[in-house]
Amino acid sequence: MSLASKLKMENMETIAPVAFYGLVGIIFLIMLPLSGFPPHIGLMGVTSLIAAYGLFKKRFWAIWLVVALFFVATTFTLYTLYYIMAIDALATASMIAYAVLTWIFTAYVISKRKPEET
Repeated sequence: MSLASKLKMENMETIAPVAFYGLVGIIFLIMLPLSGFPPHIGLMGVTSLIAAYGLFKKRFWAIWLVVALFFVATTFTLYTLYYIMAIDALATASMIAYAVLTWIFTAYVISKRKPEET
């Protein structure tokens, strides 16, 4: 089955989490050299891309990866917000948006899982 026919079959509700995790993965990998190559940003970027792939292919392990990313993203966001809250308004707004979207898409992916995907 080609990619175009698979995308036609899928509705926007299932493509949105794939697009979110894919876009976040790409953004983190772009930020990697700009921030001095911290390993946690690279790891989060690669893991987000793997989660996007797993959600797109409907793999059973994708839900567990999304849950793991939820905890990692929440910790990363709260830690970063603690240190940049009063310094950089744009970075603060970006981190808050990232945290909220991560929580929304994690809840969405968990609520849409099928009983055989345990």
